[in-house]
Amino acid sequence: MTEEQNTERSYTMNKVLIIDDDKELCTLIKRSVLSENIEADICNTGKEGLKKLKEKEYQLVILDVMMPDMDGFETLEEIRKGNSLPILMFTSKNDSASKVRGLRAGADDYLTKPFDMDELIARIVSLIRRYTRFNGQDGTPQQLDFDGLKIDLENRSITTVNGTFELPPKEFDLLLFCAKNQGKILTKQRIYEEVWGEEYFYDDSNIMAIISRLRKKIEANPGSPKYIQTIKGIGYRFNKEV
Repeated sequence: MTEEQNTERSYTMNKVLIIDDDKELCTLIKRSVLSENIEADICNTGKEGLKKLKEKEYQLVILDVMMPDMDGFETLEEIRKGNSLPILMFTSKNDSASKVRGLRAGADDYLTKPFDMDELIARIVSLIRRYTRFNGQDGTPQQLDFDGLKIDLENRSITTVNGTFELPPKEFDLLLFCAKNQGKILTKQRIYEEVWGEEYFYDDSNIMAIISRLRKKIEANPGSPKYIQTIKGIGYRFNKEV
């Protein structure tokens, strides 16, 4: 392979950061994602991962919950203080409390160990695709304007009376999907299959956690939402009056 081809290949490859103290698993994941034209760096502690994120740009973080010293939840919170890239978490704990805690703290997806490697790869590819797919044309920002809320598709950010904020990938994708279907009642199944890109198994915790986080960011009164309204027993609707 020529130097020019090498440069082109590295230029087009997405990069993921794996933060997990299981060195054998990290090596396996790194080898597996390479088949999808994805490079991977490995860190075995949360502190090491946070340092690496300041040095390089990534399209996804894979983060384990159970790590010594600084666990995955602490690491996640630190990442979310200054970064909106997708975060996929996994853990050995097969309980909904850990799952909801991670989602509420800003994780975009969740897998429980042991998992199928093909499923992991599919989720990685999906998260990266969704993170990178919304871009402006010819350098012109794409924006959706509502009463008191602006959604910037190019920068994947929102502007409210409180300022401009970048959103984590799943929050942005869910908000954008609802906004583009303004006035339509969207079932939880339709939202899940569009935003997560996989079959809906009647687990509402992912959707509810992200809706809750979104409302805290975009609503003046999250308890009485102006934008994303709950349709009891069905799903949600982006208010057609805004």
